[in-house]
Amino acid sequence: MRHRKINKKLGRTKAPRQATLQNLATSLLLYEKVVTTEAKAKIVRPMVEKLITRGKVKSIHNKQQIAKVLHDKKAVQKVLDVLGPKYKERKGGYIRIIKMTQRQGDGAKMAQIELV
Repeated sequence: MRHRKINKKLGRTKAPRQATLQNLATSLLLYEKVVTTEAKAKIVRPMVEKLITRGKVKSIHNKQQIAKVLHDKKAVQKVLDVLGPKYKERKGGYIRIIKMTQRQGDGAKMAQIELV
């Protein structure tokens, strides 16, 4: 049963939505700062925070679990080698969302999502 399971659809079916979020998470982890819509930023935040939490403990199992979400080997290695040790002492809250002005073309609310 899916009672009270609220998922944002972003106007896409499941596969395109997953691909969008995976690409956004990969870009965020590689470049540490991305400008996107506010809705996408709010959806990708828990996803990336779980990946960074997994990256704190460097093991083969965690590497495989991260690789399930991120299909870029450089991003997986960065989570395990750089970001995991960087946030080792931090309990959570690795990501900051900064609201920006609306997009010129369609007026969508924009936000900058970055690693703290």
